[in-house]
Amino acid sequence: MSSSESESEAPKKLYLSPIAKPLADPKLTLKLLKLVKKASKDKKISRGVKEVVKQVKKTKDSSRNKNRICIIAGDVSPIDVISHIPVLLEESGIKYIYVPSKESLGTASSTKRPTSIALVDLDNDSEHKKLLSQCLEKIPAVNI
Repeated sequence: MSSSESESEAPKKLYLSPIAKPLADPKLTLKLLKLVKKASKDKKISRGVKEVVKQVKKTKDSSRNKNRICIIAGDVSPIDVISHIPVLLEESGIKYIYVPSKESLGTASSTKRPTSIALVDLDNDSEHKKLLSQCLEKIPAVNI
């Protein structure tokens, strides 16, 4: 076995921005991506920076924000694209968490393009409410 073969077998290390905290562990990442996929089928998702910022600014009502979760990709470059969003989310009382890859977030949200951010906005009577509450419980209480 040559050295070039062993280098290609080594897993590639993903770029992660320094502000990507709290970062979801692999098990929680799978749950979050599953939630995004289900919300995307029900059309209860906003994706992309412009859309998410518009939704967050439009509804500052804290009672509705309890059913919302924002998933941000941790490998967005340049960081300036998403650096202002955690502050907006904290002011609105929406929980957020980072996932390692924008490609997987884009795939889960039913787009062919990588997605840097997705906001899941479920109704009180949604069938995916249980999965949302499981994800919200595991997100650290630092960012509320």
